Amino acid sequence: MEKVSDVRCFDGRQLRYKHASASLHCDMHFSIYLPPQAAQGSVPVLYWLSGLTCTDENFVTKAGAQQAAAEHGIAIVAPDTSPRGEAVPDDPDGAYDFGLGAGFYVNATEAPWNQHYRMYEYIVDELPTLIAEHFPVDVARSGIFGHSMGGHGALTIALKNPATYRSVSAFAPICAPSECPWGEKALGNYLGNDRSCWREYDAVALLEEGAELAPLKVDQGSADGFLEEQLKTKRLIETLNKRGDKADVRYREGYDHSYFFIATFIAEHIAFHARYL
Repeated sequence: MEKVSDVRCFDGRQLRYKHASASLHCDMHFSIYLPPQAAQGSVPVLYWLSGLTCTDENFVTKAGAQQAAAEHGIAIVAPDTSPRGEAVPDDPDGAYDFGLGAGFYVNATEAPWNQHYRMYEYIVDELPTLIAEHFPVDVARSGIFGHSMGGHGALTIALKNPATYRSVSAFAPICAPSECPWGEKALGNYLGNDRSCWREYDAVALLEEGAELAPLKVDQGSADGFLEEQLKTKRLIETLNKRGDKADVRYREGYDHSYFFIATFIAEHIAFHARYL
């Protein structure tokens, strides 16, 4: 790995690294915040998955998560949202909702996307292995959270790996990507036209099929312009109620889809995860 930056923050260290990814066949960046407690021994770890158009740096610079992470003694890993590089294909039309910056945390099966777009494998297997080898984190105490497309990734990854993640939370997640334009475009291109294959990466579908649910917290802004068409929060609530699951899913009055919303409630989410990590 190549260290790109190392900045002191709330007595911990905000680090950024570059490395060659075997899963994605390109160079990738990730950021990691190590709280001050990491200087004395292993700490729990949270993985943050960002949304469309983001890199690892959006969360690091806008969410204001480091103070709460330092208080609770939790490391936060923020990967990029897609493979990168000249050889990596992008949306032919240059749209923001597919291709670069829009990996959707799936393992693509369709050409040409299947050579590089294996973000699920990268997040679940490759990156945690790398983090465990190089940093003082306790992989047995892992949680995952994210925003929008990253909220979708956090939910589906937690549902598919219940033994790995002790807790999961999301801000404005895409709850049912099989039923919204963003998801239909991404899943159709990455996975093909067989919609039954999409259910593997759809939180509502996984819950409908009986997936085990970790402790869950979801915040959704009531003034989010994407709420009805893209995010489908009602479908998540309906499915959880039908299953009889207890989860903290709430609407936040007047908040939108931005990082101002995330920054307002990020400390609550980190405190939520701390109870389980």
